[in-house]
Amino acid sequence: MNIYNKFKLDKLLIIYLIAFMLISMLTIYSAMTYLPKYLGNLALKQGLWYIIGFFVLFLIVKFKNEFFIKQAWFIYIGFCFLLLLLLLIGVDVNGSKCWFIIPKVGSIQPSEFMKIGIIILSSIITGDFCKNKNHSIKDEVIYLFKMFIIFIIPSILTFLEPDTGSVLIYAIIIFINILFSNLRKRYIISFLIILTIAIIIFTYLYFFKEALFLNIVGENIFYRIHRILDWKNGTGFQLENSLTSVITSGLLGHGFNKTPVYFPESGTDFIFSVFSSNFGLIGSLILFILITLFDLHLIDISKDCKNLTNKFIIISTSAMFIFGQIQNISMTLGLLPIMGIPLPFISYGGSSLLSYMILIGIILNIYDEEKHRTN
Repeated sequence: MNIYNKFKLDKLLIIYLIAFMLISMLTIYSAMTYLPKYLGNLALKQGLWYIIGFFVLFLIVKFKNEFFIKQAWFIYIGFCFLLLLLLLIGVDVNGSKCWFIIPKVGSIQPSEFMKIGIIILSSIITGDFCKNKNHSIKDEVIYLFKMFIIFIIPSILTFLEPDTGSVLIYAIIIFINILFSNLRKRYIISFLIILTIAIIIFTYLYFFKEALFLNIVGENIFYRIHRILDWKNGTGFQLENSLTSVITSGLLGHGFNKTPVYFPESGTDFIFSVFSSNFGLIGSLILFILITLFDLHLIDISKDCKNLTNKFIIISTSAMFIFGQIQNISMTLGLLPIMGIPLPFISYGGSSLLSYMILIGIILNIYDEEKHRTN
């Protein structure tokens, strides 16, 4: 109880996390109906990861954010080294080197923790940049160059695993920082124009000059791009069964632990389909409302931030959560391509959950710091 007295802890944020934990464990337990027995009790494992996550969260609250701010470059470089090490000695699982396998513990996915390094470092650089209201062209170019370097190194290493979804999240984090900075808008407009031209050229080569496109990007990358761009024409039973489970669930669903249709990755990528199948339209709406309130609460915290680095940490973290929520739920409904992005706090996964809890711990410290600043 002392921690509530000593720190201005955001109790509502803790309540959201507890609600997510219960929803996650119940849904994963239901998903276990069709999961291989050798995976064990994933619901129990998720509960253990949540316990570890809460422990780490309160450790961060106790020791504050000073370490993360002072050692931001070291943390970033350390995670980049882990990504490189993963390519060299990582275990190949289904053609991907995305995880370190630790016997009797499980798998660790460095790209999930890389997001923390990118969020903290890009927020510090953006916060420092925004302190000056009158930038020279040199200042702006240096800022953009730093942001590009922060993005490109882990993106190349992660893309080679391959893990396209994480690379996209890296890009979202960097873009959101730049968008909300006080960088003159001509740079953002120029970037969007260049991006539009690049997309037009990319699309033309892909659809009308396939042989040339294949020679430029290589067969492996072409296949991965093709899977994303051709998602609407896909007839995979994974998506079909996901849609069937959602559509047939009705208002109240088939009932807890009653998932009548099988599809792979039911405890991770397609966790929303399991939840919707069990609890129906009403349950899904409740989950939507809970997620939306959580996101809005984070945004409200960022509005009160006087410290610019703190503000950008929350903005970029919120953007990461919102993108993950939209992408994950939309892909289970066939609205967006399947990219293996988990539903934050709900999908099974120790690495992703622990990385989220670390970020929430940092945000709790920001909440405490800003509340003390105003009193």
